[in-house]
Amino acid sequence: MALSVTSTPLLIGGEEREAADSFPVYDPSNRELIGYAAAASSADAEDAVRAAHEAWPAWAALPTEQRVQLALAALEGLDSDVDERAELLVRENGKTRMEATIDPLVLVGRFHHAAAVAAATDEAEAISGPPFATTIVHLPVGVVTIIFPFNWPLAILGASLPYALMAGNTVVVKPPPTTPMSVVRTLRHLALALPRGVLNVVTGSDTVVGPVVVGDPRVKHVCFTGSVGAGKQIMQAAAENLTRVTLELGGNDPAVLLHDAAFDDAEIERLAAATFMTTGQVCMAIKRLYVPRGRFDEVVAGLESVLARTVVGNGLDPSVTMGPLHTERQRDFVVELVSEARTAGAEVREAGTFACDPDSGHYLLPSLVLDPDSDLRIVGEEQFGPALPVIPYDDEAEAIARANDTWSGLCSSVWSTDEEHALSVARQLRTGVTFINNHNATAVDERAPFGGFNQSGIGREMGREGLLEFTETHVMSAPRPDDDAH
Repeated sequence: MALSVTSTPLLIGGEEREAADSFPVYDPSNRELIGYAAAASSADAEDAVRAAHEAWPAWAALPTEQRVQLALAALEGLDSDVDERAELLVRENGKTRMEATIDPLVLVGRFHHAAAVAAATDEAEAISGPPFATTIVHLPVGVVTIIFPFNWPLAILGASLPYALMAGNTVVVKPPPTTPMSVVRTLRHLALALPRGVLNVVTGSDTVVGPVVVGDPRVKHVCFTGSVGAGKQIMQAAAENLTRVTLELGGNDPAVLLHDAAFDDAEIERLAAATFMTTGQVCMAIKRLYVPRGRFDEVVAGLESVLARTVVGNGLDPSVTMGPLHTERQRDFVVELVSEARTAGAEVREAGTFACDPDSGHYLLPSLVLDPDSDLRIVGEEQFGPALPVIPYDDEAEAIARANDTWSGLCSSVWSTDEEHALSVARQLRTGVTFINNHNATAVDERAPFGGFNQSGIGREMGREGLLEFTETHVMSAPRPDDDAH
């Protein structure tokens, strides 16, 4: 399908705005120019914050039920150009067509999950009896800035945007600079359907737009998903005004296969999918696989068999099952980690085939790095690419200790045919989410809160807890003397 869109505007105050400048967007599968996105100036970004600030009182004053109805109504007609937007996402992101089709569906689904819990903002807690009569309620915070990454842009945005809106906040969205066009195409529909200024979108440079949408004192909450380093920068900038933050950062997720795991074809397929989805570029993907030593060869052989069917190439090719790395820099980083492990003595096994010239884009075959030393970067750092260290262990306590020995704490998984056994191990893992016999985005319960321990983040998204992250707790208290004293 030929794309008709070659540029995208800013969305400020319920109107499209052309910027004085633009920036190019390239296809990671072939490095071709696919279009231009508006490059917001600092003045444009300030206008977006101002529009959100001015729209907030009226939006916050609406009954929660009415905000929910308006937010869901804004979704109507969003599927009218879904095929074209999916193709655009493939071209600017590199993911497969199937994933690009699912991405906006997750956004829509998360609007409905937010709607299901939105009434929690109206729930008041009463503490009665002398010496006080106290009521505790939740109020919207004000203007919320949401910054999110390239890998599943609309799905990740869906973990925060609908919750912020339905809690009574207005929003400034800063899309990822390498995948802005499909996001703007989607959010244009929503921004123009909502009251003016409730949803604003500014694309552009992190160094130009970021300081405004994070540092403006009218911004009361910043929600960021991305790397640990960038999260620290966001937190530092937000500290200037003591602006609240929710940070969903990187992960070095361990998967622990117990001795009584199934190790059958279905389980091996799930392990492979949970590792190599989106070319391994998912924060909650399996990054370290711990396997009982006596089952090590069996698991490796099973994974090799699955990975042998991988076809790497342009995501628009229907035969392709894995696209390129999003950037050349990330591809080179993964190569560096794998090469370092090979030099240190670890065996590396690649599998799969290329459906195109591998030098035409940022392509890599998936690889297994067998029994690497624990001090190697392929084990200690988040590779964020199609390379998995497979690590044997001798006893359960050792596996748990090694799984927890990390800077991160986003997700983990335990694999066993005995659910009670799996849960007993899961309770010992220090991560925000522990999956049982599954892992990665397909295993997420959308009704539950999501977030990490340690340097994997601060706060929670989704669920009732995620909704209340976008509120302030307000306590009202009056004297209530003991009736017996009168």
